[in-house]
Amino acid sequence: MTDRAPYAADPHAHGGREFAVAAREGGDKSAPARSEQRGPRTDFQRDRDRIIHSMSFRRLKSKTQVFIAPDGDHYRTRLTHSIEVAQIGRVIARALGLDEDLTEALCLAHDLGHPPFGHAGEAALSEAMARHGGFCHNAQALRTVMRLESPYPEHEGLNLTWDLLEGLAKHNGPVAAPNWALAELDADFPLDLGTWPSLEAQVAAVSDDIAYDNHDIDDGLRAGFLDLDDLLELDFLADQWRTVEKRFPNAPRERQLRELIRDQIGLMVNDVITHSRDNAKGFGSVAEIRDAGRQLAGFSPAMREHERALKSFMYDKLYYHPEQVSAAERARDVIARLFAAYSQDASLMPEEWQARLPDTDPGRSRAIADFIAGMSDRFAMRACEAIYGEMPRGLTNV
Repeated sequence: MTDRAPYAADPHAHGGREFAVAAREGGDKSAPARSEQRGPRTDFQRDRDRIIHSMSFRRLKSKTQVFIAPDGDHYRTRLTHSIEVAQIGRVIARALGLDEDLTEALCLAHDLGHPPFGHAGEAALSEAMARHGGFCHNAQALRTVMRLESPYPEHEGLNLTWDLLEGLAKHNGPVAAPNWALAELDADFPLDLGTWPSLEAQVAAVSDDIAYDNHDIDDGLRAGFLDLDDLLELDFLADQWRTVEKRFPNAPRERQLRELIRDQIGLMVNDVITHSRDNAKGFGSVAEIRDAGRQLAGFSPAMREHERALKSFMYDKLYYHPEQVSAAERARDVIARLFAAYSQDASLMPEEWQARLPDTDPGRSRAIADFIAGMSDRFAMRACEAIYGEMPRGLTNV
């Protein structure tokens, strides 16, 4: 087993939680501490478990990854994507001697702020909220775990550790101009937005890239939106494909393709481990990682070029495929119509949401956006049908 690196985040010396919670029930000193009642876990393990047990995490099972509300059972959703990201993240974290539990928690939580219909839904909410500060799925993930998902009697949110919240806020790097949601949260519980985050957060970010770069290829091929001949125009994929064909000449094409995806993931993971380990040499603490002033965990320059070429290909052939664009336009219309309806008549919202809806903007519109952002694809479609009398058509294209 890899030794713990000196620059790994420490679950016993983290940045604390926003809300202090009494250690014993009802102040009874004879009662066992709550941590004793609920098992011998580190604080990062508790973070992970709070995320897994949250309603926001469960709703990811019906939120778009690539294909909107797919009829097929084998296409990825935000939930299965997040689990795959966590698996990749743990492998890299273990190899680098990082805290696996914090890495896993960050991977599992990174998409909690996505609204229904993925980026199409985010674009619609951004437009609807243009006069009220806009909408950002990354900031919404923080807003979800710090304010909206509130199962505990004593405080708002899941009360996650500072290290987890900092990693969610900055997993893509320092935030120079936080939007209103992140700015408000940072004012309440400062997250040091101007520095790079822990290596665990950086690993979570690159694990996300590895997962969707390769698994979206898998789904795109299955849906018939991608063609193997087009993929093989990318030299580095063509090289891997020739290797797969040589190793398994008699295997069915579908199995060869899945082997190609596995090989690509393995190449990327090994590249990240080697490059990140070299970059981290000489660092003695997580504080030094944050003060490094640059990204330390990620792809090597050569792999980064390959990955950029792959992303460009995926945007051209899959994400901007005419059928995808058409479905996205219909999805944006659903979100816009829902926002307009709730803005005009709040009685259309559930009673618990009506009860806490501010009377004036921007708070009122921001609360409506919170409600819509929490919806699954199918819930949003049913809500639109209930209001307008017809189920939105043309959203599912696979």
